[in-house]
Parts: sequence; structure tokens; C-alpha cells
Amino acid sequence: MNEPDNETPAAPDDVESLKEQLAAAEQKAAENWDKALRATAELENVRRRVERESANLQKYALERILGELITVNDSLDLALKAVAAESAETRAHLEGLALTHKQLWSTLERYGVSLVDPQGQPFNPELHEAVSMTESAEVPPGQVVSVMQKGYKLHDRLLRPARVVVARAPA
Repeated sequence: MNEPDNETPAAPDDVESLKEQLAAAEQKAAENWDKALRATAELENVRRRVERESANLQKYALERILGELITVNDSLDLALKAVAAESAETRAHLEGLALTHKQLWSTLERYGVSLVDPQGQPFNPELHEAVSMTESAEVPPGQVVSVMQKGYKLHDRLLRPARVVVARAPA
């Protein structure tokens, strides 16, 4: 038993109206889909940026304190060079000082500090600070002749540039 269809055929104006409504709804759906995709992409970009900033924060959090500790390391280094090991007591003090220096340096290395010692290398303004220049026939121009103060890096970031004397061609 089939029931007769109670719907009357739609008028052509109604069909056009429905087509326009459908087109408008499809356009709005496409716009909303585009907005959703853009919002998802933006959220992913923010997540990546936060992860990168967090990693850098963790990596370089100790930069200030390590920068201050390298001056302590420099002082110990100078003390080791200045002490003459003439008596047994002086040698004992020197050995203790050397062990303290070694312990401090191993701690600095453990936190990512590395030495910039450019002796005999070409001058690099990104890692070195030229204190003066000297004429030299033995060393090519632009080469580091001597290191006045060693430099240090924390991972890939410069903590302090090496202070150097650079060779120049004789006049």
C-alpha cells in the first residue's frame, strides 16, 4: 500500500531560492572550514615557538652565572701561572690550586661552557676582540699572534670574546 505523495511539486521560484540558500550555506561552510584550518595551523605554530623558546631558556638559563664563574676560572688560571713551586709547601698549595681549577673547569664544561683559544688561527670578529695589532713577518696578516684573555662559549652562544693581538704586514 503506497500512500500518495502529499508534497506538491515546488515552484520554480522556490527551487531557485533553495539553490541560493544551499550555495550560501556551502560558501559559509567553506569559510568556516578555512578558518578552522588557519586556527589549527596557528596553534601548531605557537606550540612549536613555545617549545623552541622553552628549549633555549633551559639551554641558556645559566648564562649569567657561568659568565661570572669564568672570571673566577681566569683568576685561578693566573694564580697557577704566578706561583713558583720552590718549596714543598708551595708545591702542595700549587697542587691544591690546580685541583680546584680543574674541578671548576669540569663543572663549567658539564654545563656547556667551552674555551675559545684562537692562538695561531685567523682573526674572527664573531669570536675575537682585537686589542691591538702588531707587525709580523713570520705570521700572515689577519692571524692571531697572541691571546691576552681567552674567550668562552655557552653551547653555541658567545659568553665572552677572546681578546687577541692580530698580525699585520710589515710596513
